[in-house]
Amino acid sequence: MGSQADPPERRDVELVDAGDGRRLERFGSRLVDRPAAIALGPRLAPSAWTAIDLRYDASDGWTGSADRSEPWTVEVRGLTLELRATASGGVGLYPEHAANLAWLEARVRERLSGSPSRGSGAPGEDAPAVLNLFAHTGLATLAVARAGAAVAHVDAARASIAWARRNAALSGLEDRPIRWLVDDARAFVEREGRRGRRYAGFVIDPPSFGRAESGRWSLRDDLGALLDACGRVAAEDAFVLLTAHTTGLDPEPMLDAVARAFGRRPGEPTAQRLALAAESGAILELGWAIRLA
Repeated sequence: MGSQADPPERRDVELVDAGDGRRLERFGSRLVDRPAAIALGPRLAPSAWTAIDLRYDASDGWTGSADRSEPWTVEVRGLTLELRATASGGVGLYPEHAANLAWLEARVRERLSGSPSRGSGAPGEDAPAVLNLFAHTGLATLAVARAGAAVAHVDAARASIAWARRNAALSGLEDRPIRWLVDDARAFVEREGRRGRRYAGFVIDPPSFGRAESGRWSLRDDLGALLDACGRVAAEDAFVLLTAHTTGLDPEPMLDAVARAFGRRPGEPTAQRLALAAESGAILELGWAIRLA
């Protein structure tokens, strides 16, 4: 199992420091201080925390000198994204996901070259079909669409779909073959199976807990059934990126579930830690990425 900690070079989006239960991040023009329960050690760069623009606390919400009602933009690997301070403490981007973009784009280019196989699940006759579930504000969708995929972008939150479409426009990708779908992930996949659709690739980023069409969602209890449904709409040799952020999660059951659902041998899926390395030397370990090429 490898590590996926970003190198500490200066970027438009980066972790500056972490510690004492907080994370300090640079998002373009803004320095943002947010809770991070996993940041158990001391802060390594205390002076960096004195010039924050926005700070979030569960009890007080957002405070700071920046206008928290106004969105701003950042660039992530050539994609332009709108960020905003949300009521839940998010900004519309999970920076650790950027480490997977090059891998996803490479898988799409392989399918475009005719090896291994393509799916048939979205507009774009010559484009490999990719299904992005729990697709949030569209970072992975835009990366694979830019690489040449036709994407089914599925999220249960209408506001997230609208946000993702704004990101597509900001990135100059609004004309790509993307279906923007407000839907429950498992219910959508099961309907796609009845329609005979097939996908060459899957991006799956489920929450630890949530609400589903059939009731409450729990990653530990419900992930296996969702992966099985995805396996039934998978083209031969489909690629899979599954990311999970549940604290204390063992990757081995996820590796086994992906191999079983997609008809692969044990050991074919691989696991990498989702992590961010700060310029101060602090490390935030944020879950696991399961990859099946």
